[in-house]
Amino acid sequence: MITMITQDFMTTTIKFKIVTPEGVVYENEVAQATIPTMDGEITVLPNHIPLISILKTGELKFKDKDGDHAIALAGGFLEVRGNNELVILADNAERAEEIDIEKAEQARARAEELMKKADQTADVDFARLQAVIDREMNRMRVGKKWKNVK
Repeated sequence: MITMITQDFMTTTIKFKIVTPEGVVYENEVAQATIPTMDGEITVLPNHIPLISILKTGELKFKDKDGDHAIALAGGFLEVRGNNELVILADNAERAEEIDIEKAEQARARAEELMKKADQTADVDFARLQAVIDREMNRMRVGKKWKNVK
């Protein structure tokens, strides 16, 4: 029975790759991936139609031969290619098990302090600080959730 599941997994997979400016975060065959996009959360399964979409900050979940995994995403793009390939170009991506929750909390607190001091008429700085807070809150949420699961 297990051999059959493994064999079935290998025939119904997607070539999945997550890349950030720092390099490749993940590359492997997956059975499915659930991704936060600006239009809502989508799940990509084998033989998905080609698609390009903008990512939003959130939790990316995927399933490979080793089980379920999560990554904290912060912006970017995804492309589903017609030959069972999924590529994510992320501004920031961090595996749930690698998230340092204390550092994320400290970064969020620093950004909130800067936001209190920021001139709210300077929209660019205010938006940048809000994006940092959103990213750190997401990292903490994903990190805490997956550390409690394992």
